[in-house]
Amino acid sequence: MKQMSLQGRSVLGLSDFSESEIERILEMAGQMKSILSSGHKKTDLLRGKSVVNLFSEASTRTRSSFELAGKYLGADVINITKSGSSMTKGESMRDTLLTLSAMGTDAIVIRDSSEGAAFFAKQTSSPWVKVPVVLNAGDGAHAHPSQALLDLFTVRQAGKKIRGMKYVILGDILHSRVARSDIVGFTALGAEVHLCGPRTLVPRELESMGAVVDSSLEEALQGAGAVNVLRIQLERAAGGFFPTLREYSRLFGLTEERLALAEKDAVVLHPGPMNRGIEISYDTAYNRQSMIQEEVRNGVAVRMALLYLTLTGGGDLENCH
Repeated sequence: MKQMSLQGRSVLGLSDFSESEIERILEMAGQMKSILSSGHKKTDLLRGKSVVNLFSEASTRTRSSFELAGKYLGADVINITKSGSSMTKGESMRDTLLTLSAMGTDAIVIRDSSEGAAFFAKQTSSPWVKVPVVLNAGDGAHAHPSQALLDLFTVRQAGKKIRGMKYVILGDILHSRVARSDIVGFTALGAEVHLCGPRTLVPRELESMGAVVDSSLEEALQGAGAVNVLRIQLERAAGGFFPTLREYSRLFGLTEERLALAEKDAVVLHPGPMNRGIEISYDTAYNRQSMIQEEVRNGVAVRMALLYLTLTGGGDLENCH
């Protein structure tokens, strides 16, 4: 059966993709991970293509993995931060995007603190310049599709079956773009997504996306197949939504004792960076069930898959070196 092509598609949010399209991306990520594990990471699959990472928010994992993904595939990659661009001189985001597109860029990876920034980037155009493929690397608290894809991929790689799984997202859900994209992705593949955290940080309206809001941590963890622990986003004023960090840790921090309520082989995830000793205990962050560092490794493979599929449509990888 002929596989669907994602060539030319922008990745703004997972709600734009069907279950079969998500599966296609995860399948390609598996092939990319094999390349990474082969000892011969450098390929020419995207030779002649140019990718710009435009990040106005600080990032270690996402920016580095998109950069490495492009370089491993043979693309020319440029990193631009807000502080190092003409935006500090008053240049608008639209003009920045049009400038990059006019230079012949094939893909723009964008992270911005404003919800809808990636959608705006895709809609930006002029009579002379068409903005190319846009990959959303996180826009405010709205969406982070590549993180959700790598979470799905990591759970699969751990040997877990997503369909029918109880998938728990724990912590600062109000400010989390990861949570919103995870709800879409895991629900699309048949998981039952549960949310838990302080009432002030768990919006009830997310139930309309198909998630279940649990009233207690113990209820949420019972029988869970995977637990994604979210960071308290103090830079978005999340600290004002509960009394103290110590109180939060006491009531909602994931510990070995609490993890024992989940399935025996439950997977522990965290999008990073971790506040160890607050939302997750030191021993839980590094135990045998923790796949946190594997998420980082898988992030490169997933982002390689996204760049390859959207810029070429995918194809034979047997002779890619």
